[in-house]
Amino acid sequence: MGITEVLSAPHSPWQRAYVERLIGSIRRECLDHVIVINHAHLRRILRSYIPTTIGAGPISGWTDKDALDGRPVCPPFRRIVVTPEVGGLHHRYERRAA
Repeated sequence: MGITEVLSAPHSPWQRAYVERLIGSIRRECLDHVIVINHAHLRRILRSYIPTTIGAGPISGWTDKDALDGRPVCPPFRRIVVTPEVGGLHHRYERRAA
């Protein structure tokens, strides 16, 4: 596959920008609001958080500023339905037919 290992210097987060951004987002948006009981609980929290983060918003460079799940464009005059995710920490908003 042509994957090579790239070593970064210790205590230098600017060399691991993407990973540091992901870890910071997980900490700020998810783990700062939950008391983690054990390893299994942490894994359950992260399993429910990661898919909502990856498929939720646009990613500029990869998909021409479109969401990964390819949501269709909806007419503006529809009812908005709220779906709680990650145990109610985050919410997904969708337009549904009235």
